[in-house]
Amino acid sequence: MNMHINIKHKQKGFSLIEALVAFLILSVGMLGIASLQTMSLKSGHTAALRTVAVVKVDEILESMRSNPTAVINYAAGEADMGTDNGCSQTTVAAATCTPAQMALDELFRWKSSLIEALPNNAATTASVVITPPAPPATMNLVVVSVNWSERDLDTGNAASMSYSVAIQM
Repeated sequence: MNMHINIKHKQKGFSLIEALVAFLILSVGMLGIASLQTMSLKSGHTAALRTVAVVKVDEILESMRSNPTAVINYAAGEADMGTDNGCSQTTVAAATCTPAQMALDELFRWKSSLIEALPNNAATTASVVITPPAPPATMNLVVVSVNWSERDLDTGNAASMSYSVAIQM
């Protein structure tokens, strides 16, 4: 009795091709995650700078609200830096400053801190435009604008950014 038994051996484990395909799929997924991380960092940086601009605009508006008799003195173009009158240095100096001097001093300090807080100091500008009311209106229209430039991480070129607020006071 010659019985020939045909035993087939089942393959165990992964083949090299299966392992390479799995590695390829994992690599593509990791590249996608890295791309998302890069986009998140770029967006976070831009959001932080926009937050600075919003806070700084609110800062000058609050200064204007606290000095209502000299609101018109806060008007300043992009090149106008205000005047360092020393009004905010000591309580004695603040007591001797007129509301107009206080406005120019606060404008000077605000623009200086704005230039320090936003990138690319040469491109960082701010303006405060005040339009007096036309009768029968009694409130001024105040427009505060902040402009800055930041590097676009996609292209490497400068990207112009701006934030403006218009209110009546």
